[in-house]
Amino acid sequence: MNDAENTPTSVSQPLDERVNNRSQRPSSAAFKAFMASNWAPSGQHLPALDAVANYAAARRKAISEKFKGERLVIPAGPLKVRSNDCDYRFRPHSGFAHLTGLGLDHEPDAVLILEPAGEGKGDGGSHHRATLYFRPLVGRDTEQFYADSRSGEFWIGARPTLAEFEARLGLATVHIDGLESAITKNVGAPEIGGISIRLVRKVDENIDALVDTARYNTAKDPDNLDLAVLDALDEKLSEALSELRLLKDEWEIEQMMTAVAATVEGFVEVVKALPRALTHARGERVVEGAFFARAREVGNELGYDTIAAAGNNATVLHWTRNTGRINAGELLLLDAGVEADSLYTADVTRTLPVNGTFTAVQRKVYEAVLDAADAGFAAAQPGAKFRDIHTAATTVLAERLAEWGLLPVSVEEAVSQEGQQHRRWMPHGTSHHLGLDVHDCAQAKRELYLDGILTAGMVFTIEPGLYFKNEDLAIPAEYRGIGVRIEDDILMTADGPVNLSAALPRKADDIQSWMAGIYQELDGGLPSGANR
Repeated sequence: MNDAENTPTSVSQPLDERVNNRSQRPSSAAFKAFMASNWAPSGQHLPALDAVANYAAARRKAISEKFKGERLVIPAGPLKVRSNDCDYRFRPHSGFAHLTGLGLDHEPDAVLILEPAGEGKGDGGSHHRATLYFRPLVGRDTEQFYADSRSGEFWIGARPTLAEFEARLGLATVHIDGLESAITKNVGAPEIGGISIRLVRKVDENIDALVDTARYNTAKDPDNLDLAVLDALDEKLSEALSELRLLKDEWEIEQMMTAVAATVEGFVEVVKALPRALTHARGERVVEGAFFARAREVGNELGYDTIAAAGNNATVLHWTRNTGRINAGELLLLDAGVEADSLYTADVTRTLPVNGTFTAVQRKVYEAVLDAADAGFAAAQPGAKFRDIHTAATTVLAERLAEWGLLPVSVEEAVSQEGQQHRRWMPHGTSHHLGLDVHDCAQAKRELYLDGILTAGMVFTIEPGLYFKNEDLAIPAEYRGIGVRIEDDILMTADGPVNLSAALPRKADDIQSWMAGIYQELDGGLPSGANR
């Protein structure tokens, strides 16, 4: 028998093992015994209670108040495959992060369960007892320690133990092996002594299936189980978790300030990179890379894909390909945000003259957008409606478009519900809430969001823009290819709005001076081809 006949064929090898064909990992008993021996202790010790722990406990208590007597299941989510055996960097679901205080990448598959405990008999006088179900690292005496590339310490580094998580979070933490029982026990109709369950769906397919099976198995009439009713139960939980984030606590506001400050640093790095971007076939990628480097150095990640759009690309609202050249004389629209280690993100946009100086037409468009942003800021007062910001900003834009002879109707007709012609050049909303998600609180009810009252603790954007596409024949040629957006992150206080991103220049003259100062520090001059 030859060597080929002694070699197992691919037919006999399980498919899920073939992704590891490249690894050539030893499997001898001697190797396994050697790998399990002579390891020093990790040196980890129980940390102090995290600063966020008390805030997270208060958030859980608020959710407990809304769902007395019901079991609440909030998954972090699993790892997601990017390509074959390579995963995307893990990020937990925002509702899970908000209620636990956890961020970063060490809790894939974890689940938070709020178990009903009776009126006022739960944690901190709430109506539930919270438990985090978590998969700790396996021991160094196990094969998984060195063989499991997804969860083995040899591959991914140390993760907190159950005791460390509990000490950090002030939250009961147990092994994930008990999760199935914790989710499914006593599920059923309350009138027969069962417990109603609510789940944040579409986060972890395995948890969805487990809850669905438990509901089906305990239904009085499984064949007539009304899935729409159950889905509505779950949607109410997602809605409540989203609405809970409409008002930020002190810790969250600190995180937002941290994210914004890091984002300002990122914009400085972009200006420093512009001279090289002007010489590169993919200048927009140079800009994107400069910002990303800062985001990873000082934060966790980007809060969203960076928009680095030069020239006509700036008229594409979500231009994230960033494959274009950056040419002298163009504007660069940079929409970017750093996500802090806590997962709170900034969302800031500035439109910069690549040469360091606006042309006359560029300045005219830019200052119209700035006036609109200022009008939105003035309208953002405690007690006003969230939608008033948009109305104030777009009315200014309609007035400027009319002054320039671009609006085909009167301002009054354009801003009416029956008109809206000005929205050809400003089609998006002017504001959105901001926090753990760049478009935070997205599942909140309309009456609490668009029709909601501006209240101290809200954090949101103000971001009007004008976008004149090259192919737009409804405007004179001088405007075509110009896209301008100005976006700031706003904290509402009892005394009025505070611009968290005010450290980044907004006025045209201030932007020019700021850019010139950065270039001066670099090499004593503006980029090649710049206006002087």
